[in-house]
Amino acid sequence: MSTPFTDVATDQALFNTKSRQKIQQTAFMMSAPTFRLCPADMGLEVAFAGRSNAGKSSAINALTNQRQLARSSKTPGRTQMINFFSVGDSDRRLVDLPGYGYAAVPLEMKKEWQVELEEYLVSRSSLAGLVLMTDIRHPLKFFDEQMLHWAKDGDLPVHILLTKADKLKYGAAKNALLNTRKRLKKLGLNCSIQLFSALRKEGLDELAGVMGKWYEYQLDGDKIIETSLSESADTQVGETTTAVEGSDVEGSDAKDGAK
Repeated sequence: MSTPFTDVATDQALFNTKSRQKIQQTAFMMSAPTFRLCPADMGLEVAFAGRSNAGKSSAINALTNQRQLARSSKTPGRTQMINFFSVGDSDRRLVDLPGYGYAAVPLEMKKEWQVELEEYLVSRSSLAGLVLMTDIRHPLKFFDEQMLHWAKDGDLPVHILLTKADKLKYGAAKNALLNTRKRLKKLGLNCSIQLFSALRKEGLDELAGVMGKWYEYQLDGDKIIETSLSESADTQVGETTTAVEGSDVEGSDAKDGAK
């Protein structure tokens, strides 16, 4: 009996598009001032991280098709909140980590934050993947590389966005992508990577496809279905009743500006 021909590329494109539609159901859930006040460590999380000027807020807003979902603080490096968003339900979450890399932040605060961040990346069992944003014009600064090594230590998959790709011509953007891939290989870091422009809405489906796999979505015909992540409510230890909640909480550290 012959097997029907399957167009893998078409199926992947459909999966990416349907995953993006699912991710657009993202809604604000809560904010926590420290990782100790995060939601219960269950379900699946995808964290977004990057320097304070890498365009993190713009990327999240473009991906979810919501202008004000992730907000920018007026002072880069000042807001140190971890913001959680439910993706369809509370079992799947998008985590907006505070931006990093600004000298204006006190040294002691930097050290404390780095210790907590490393612990989160290495030990958070619900963390399914990390989306790391880095400006295409000067990618992979020191702390970006540190983040990647922490993720490697925790066996955490990483997908890198070379943001603000619209700032370069097509050929220059492709060369930056190639050179960054070579650099990652030289550093012994196995990460997926893509070009991304929030301004032009470029790379959204590709990003959503990566996240869809981390969220354990499955394509059933022309629909996305979710695998069951249900666990006993008894395992929800340390519910974060003291976490700061409210729609007026600022999302990211940086003022993304024009992307």
